Amino acid sequence: MTARPYGNNVLITGASSGIGLACLLLFCERGFRVWGVSRSGTSAVSLPDAARLSVLDVTDEQSVETGIRRIWDEAERETGTGIGTVIHCAGFGIGGAAEDTPIADVASQFDTNYFGVLRVDRVLLPLMRERGDSLVIVLGSIAGRISIPFQSHYSATKFAVEAYIEALRMEGKHFGIRAAIIEAGDTKTEFTARRRMAIPEGSVYRAQAVRSVARMEKDERNGYLPERVARAVLHVALKKNPPVRQAVGFSYTLLMFLKRILPDRLAEQVLSSMYLPKER
Repeated sequence: MTARPYGNNVLITGASSGIGLACLLLFCERGFRVWGVSRSGTSAVSLPDAARLSVLDVTDEQSVETGIRRIWDEAERETGTGIGTVIHCAGFGIGGAAEDTPIADVASQFDTNYFGVLRVDRVLLPLMRERGDSLVIVLGSIAGRISIPFQSHYSATKFAVEAYIEALRMEGKHFGIRAAIIEAGDTKTEFTARRRMAIPEGSVYRAQAVRSVARMEKDERNGYLPERVARAVLHVALKKNPPVRQAVGFSYTLLMFLKRILPDRLAEQVLSSMYLPKER
């Protein structure tokens, strides 16, 4: 393992809060220069001198094109080299039945969680290839390996990210591009409060959806802190040959193992018992 195989400069999307902000603070603490971006470009906490936080909307082509090139030029001007590591943390959730969720909401979720990653990488990857060894890390989710009821479309975006990273690793290896995905579980962040709801009155799914989402939110509020996920991201970012995926926490590592070895029907029963609580 090399101390800094991808250099000292890091770009983080979704860096204003939650896991993105935790990554920004941790990487700065460890001596990296960090350029954070988000839709607001602001944070509720004071930032260290090694951090820059600015506005960039991953759903807007022009915002991405202009913002990434500005940051790259700034990094080269100030440090002599561009961005070596990008950490994709921008994203949001939707709670509700697959049938009830409006297509516009589904499209919006894919626009941020999946296409947002692609937009940023389409600008960054050519620059990274010219620069040399570089790393793409995407904040995934256990929901990217296990489809969770009443979070079906969120799971779909994370499944898509998993497929993208697997392909990018093979395509980019010859050019010095490495890629990895961090599979976080229930984490105590603003993600919970910002989840959009698609649980209409009169839906045949409403009662179960309300109970299921309430269970998810309780698990998230009692989940581990975002700093734990940030430490997993840093661990991967320091590896010359990072793993395809890194689950956060022993329980989620075990869950992934069980998903691989259990028959699909039995795995479905286990997940239903976890995420479909019965009415009391």
